[in-house]
Amino acid sequence: MEITRRNFIAGVGGVGALSLALAACGGSPKSSGSGTGKVDGTGKTLTVLVSTKPQYPDEQKAWFAQTAADFKTLTGAGIQWETYPTANDEMTRIQTSVVSGTGPDVYGLGTTFTPTAYSTGAFVKLGDAEWNQVGGKDKFVPATLGISGPDANNQIGIPFVSRPFVMAYNTELLKAAGIEKPATTWDEFADHGKKMTKAGQYGLAIAYKDNFDPWKFIWGMSIQGGNPIIDGKKVRIDDPTVLAAYEAYFGWMTKDKSVDPAAVGWGNAQALAAFAAGKAGYFPMTSPLSIPTLDKSAVKGKYKYALLPMVPPGQTARPSGGVAAASILSGDNLVVADYSPNKDLAFAFIKMITDTAAQANYYKIFGEIPTNVEAAKALQSDPLVAPALDAASKSVATPFSGAWGDVQLALTNVAVQTIPDLSSGSVSEASLAGRLKDAQSKAQAALDRAK
Repeated sequence: MEITRRNFIAGVGGVGALSLALAACGGSPKSSGSGTGKVDGTGKTLTVLVSTKPQYPDEQKAWFAQTAADFKTLTGAGIQWETYPTANDEMTRIQTSVVSGTGPDVYGLGTTFTPTAYSTGAFVKLGDAEWNQVGGKDKFVPATLGISGPDANNQIGIPFVSRPFVMAYNTELLKAAGIEKPATTWDEFADHGKKMTKAGQYGLAIAYKDNFDPWKFIWGMSIQGGNPIIDGKKVRIDDPTVLAAYEAYFGWMTKDKSVDPAAVGWGNAQALAAFAAGKAGYFPMTSPLSIPTLDKSAVKGKYKYALLPMVPPGQTARPSGGVAAASILSGDNLVVADYSPNKDLAFAFIKMITDTAAQANYYKIFGEIPTNVEAAKALQSDPLVAPALDAASKSVATPFSGAWGDVQLALTNVAVQTIPDLSSGSVSEASLAGRLKDAQSKAQAALDRAK
C-alpha cells in the first residue's frame, strides 16, 4: 500500500484499522519482563533509531561504536544504528514502520513526538515488568516522566535525556553594552539585541533554518500569551498571539537588524558557532548540550546561561491566562516497537544506557542532562548548569495529542515558507497571516482525525 500522511493519520485516529494492518504483518513475542539474569543475544542484531547530532558528529560516531561494543559484551548482540536528521524524517520513520510492521526495535524520539507514537498503539505499553527490566521507574527523575504517556498508568516513553532550553549570554558583551542582567521579557530581549549590535558583532545568534528550533520560540511566546495552540478540539494557530510571536521572531533580523543576515541559512550548530566565536551576545534556545563546544571556544569562562524570557512580545507582564513556561518539557524518550522480536534485548539496551555511569558519561560527551536520578544529582552543585535545572523545573509539556506532531510541523513549515522573505529583508504581515491560515487548516484537520 502507498504510505502517505493521510493513511497514517487515519490509522492514528482509528486504532482498530491500524491494529488490523499490524496483525497482517504478523505478531511478535512479549518481553519476558523478568528483570533478572543476562539476556543472551548471541547472533542477533538490535536496530536502534536516534536523531543525528549535527553539533557533534564525530563524538556521536564514537559513542555509537563504544556503546555497540559494550552491548556486545553485555548480551552478545550487535547494534545497527539508524539516524534521522529532521522532524519530518522522524515523523516519516514512525509512519512507515507503523504501517509496515517492520523497522527499528528501539526508537529515540523527541518528547514532543511521543504522543504521536502513543496514538498509534504500535509501541510497548510499560507495565511493572517492563519498568523492572530497565531498573525500575524510581531510577528516573520524576519530572522527566511527564510526557511518557497520557497518564502514569499508560506510558510508552522511557526517559533518556532531558533537554531544558535556556539562553546562553556573553557576559563581556552584555557588560560592554551597559546591560546589567539578562532579559526577562521578549521585548527586553529584542532591545538588548539592538544594544549589542555593532560592526562585526550582532546581539543575537538565531538559527532560522534549523529543523527543530523555530516552532519552540512560537509555542513558548504563544503559551506565555495565554494561547495553548491546541485548546480542546480546536487548534489555535491562526491567532493574534501566534502572529505576534512570528513577527517578533522574524523582526529581530528584518526590523532590529540584530541578527547576522547569514542566519537565514543557519541551523543550531551554525548559531552556536557564531556565539562561540564571540560574535553574538545572546544565543537563545540552547541547552547544556552547548557546553562541550563553548568550553573549547573563545568564550570559555565568558558565558553563562539564563532562563529564556517568560513574558510574551508586546507585554511587560504575562496576561491573564498566560503560562510561565521557561521551556517545553524537552528531551528524548526511548520507545520499543511492539512488532519487535527482540524486546528483551531492547529493554537490556535501554537499561544499559540509562544506568548511572552511562548517563554521566553521556553528559560529559554531549552536555545533555541525565534522566537517571543519581547522575542528575551530581550536577546540582554546578552553577553553570543551575539555570538549566531551573528551566527543567519550570518546563511545560506540549499537548499530549496524536495530532501534535502535525501541529508542530505546521508551525515549523510557516518558518520554512518565510525564509525567502526573510532573505529579501522583509516579512509582511499579510504573507504571515496567509501562512497561518493554511497551517491552521492542516493542523485542525489532523486534530479532527486524531479525535
